[in-house]
Amino acid sequence: MSKQKVSRNQKRMEKYLTPALGWDVEFTVDKAEGSYVTCEFGKTYLDWSSGTAVNITGHRHPKVIEAVKKQLDTLVHSGCVYQYDSLLDLCERLEKVTPGDIGMFFFSNSGAEAVEGCMKAAKFVSERNAIISYRGAFHGRTMGCVSVTTSNSKYTKHYTPLASIYRALYPHCYRCPLGLELKTCDIACFKQFEAITKYEVPKEDVAAVLIEPIQGEGGYVVPPKEYMQMLRKWCDDNKVFLIFDEVQSGVARTGKWFAADHFGVTPDLLAIAKGVASGFPLSVVAGRPSIMKKWLAGAHGTTFGGSPVSCAAACATIDLIEKEKLLAKALKNSVKMLKCFNDLKDKYKFIGDIRGVGYMLAIEFADKNKNPDKAKCEEFLAKCLENGLIMIGCGADGNIVRILPAVTSTDAEIEEGLAIIEKTMKQIAK
Repeated sequence: MSKQKVSRNQKRMEKYLTPALGWDVEFTVDKAEGSYVTCEFGKTYLDWSSGTAVNITGHRHPKVIEAVKKQLDTLVHSGCVYQYDSLLDLCERLEKVTPGDIGMFFFSNSGAEAVEGCMKAAKFVSERNAIISYRGAFHGRTMGCVSVTTSNSKYTKHYTPLASIYRALYPHCYRCPLGLELKTCDIACFKQFEAITKYEVPKEDVAAVLIEPIQGEGGYVVPPKEYMQMLRKWCDDNKVFLIFDEVQSGVARTGKWFAADHFGVTPDLLAIAKGVASGFPLSVVAGRPSIMKKWLAGAHGTTFGGSPVSCAAACATIDLIEKEKLLAKALKNSVKMLKCFNDLKDKYKFIGDIRGVGYMLAIEFADKNKNPDKAKCEEFLAKCLENGLIMIGCGADGNIVRILPAVTSTDAEIEEGLAIIEKTMKQIAK
């Protein structure tokens, strides 16, 4: 997009929309189809933002739209007054793909609602109050969720006092909070976690531990498998519920149905949202029946949650991923993508780290001493946009690019994205 061009909606945006919510690109999209969006100036972009990890099957997938149109002909809203098939059809599908024995659900609209629902269920059933969460986490912006969100201090500015939360150090091996190396550390950061119940809150007061099995907004951090398994054991030993926030990492994003599957760990409660309905608003509190059955009538509620239309879209999404074997394809393509990015890392000194799983990948811009390079990251994102590729950033220092293709991406589209990234790296190196 030429710098002289101004979006037709700029004045209306400034007049009507609070700046509280930022936008990643400054143009209006006139059409979106599959992996591409076309803007008001006629240029078409490959979209590797996926609507912030939501459009898991791309934009307006025909199978999803067909299911939505069919649902629109029968029922649009229930408000929990009367029952409908698409809700229970989705439950049956989710029971098959969620980890372990998770098999009972509560439906809402957004990721934040799902996380809050998980915390409420844990507190209600355990009759305990304390929650342990992690530094660098992003769980949402509602008051309950912002209490456990620490990916950036801007999210809590002027909102204190917040709920009483205890925070552990996330096992971030590239930026180890203890300055150690994974090969020799013996997962030392878990000792810091254990110290919380020694010095800050008694174990018997802890309702749940809330963690992103792969950290999202905080930097696309993949923890050691050993840490997650130690955490599961600690929760079992102390009768504490383990909550996985898979709002961003769930529903095929990592090449498995859920990131939990990469660790061999089943949480007690699971927050699902974003990609589950291919762009339609839907989120899920998923849990073991032994817990969810004790969450009694009236303890939680919703008006718009579990919309018949969104449930129909979610059923079509799961069916599509299964029938087209998209999980295996994502894992296969991610190997190719990670090799490409690591080759670039060997070539360009401003790339500090490459990480991720499946189609949830990250490039971190930093120098040899791991000092974050926000300016280079912003330059890269802007130049990628000029070259026809939309991506978005993350991380407290604003120096990380997240790479989020749709799981329906063709091999040609993956190659196109990689070519643009390689071309852009070469441009910004000059």
